[in-house]
Amino acid sequence: MRIGAKTDYALRAALELAASDGTHPVKAETIATAQQIPPRFLEKILNDLRRAGIVESRRGVEGGHLLAAPPEEIYVADIIRAIDGPLANVSGKRPHELSYDGAAEKLPELLVAARAALRDVLDRTTLADVVSGDLPEHVTALAGDPAAWSKRG
Repeated sequence: MRIGAKTDYALRAALELAASDGTHPVKAETIATAQQIPPRFLEKILNDLRRAGIVESRRGVEGGHLLAAPPEEIYVADIIRAIDGPLANVSGKRPHELSYDGAAEKLPELLVAARAALRDVLDRTTLADVVSGDLPEHVTALAGDPAAWSKRG
């Protein structure tokens, strides 16, 4: 799985919003400073998240950005999909749409399983889980395996 800068920034911005009290809009400058995100890039990201229905924007002196739903209802995968599209694809196709012959015949099945593993973590972990530091048990177990932290990539 590859997370580009735009998705990394989007996740960090969403987590800043999740950590706020949720009743007062947070200015983009505040998010940019807190997470060291280039402000112009952040504005584009916030617009993408707004179009995806994850963030709401308020104008005016007291304006800023809020999550469109409680952080307990927004999953990490929602942010990734809003910025990058599907969690797994091969040349623009989803793994279940692939078909290969010969030695590569089982490759689609492997890629579907990899997507399922990503979903198991990213579709079951909310912004609130990350902000609170109380990650789901299965995520903590996976991250607790020393092999998960190896440099193999």
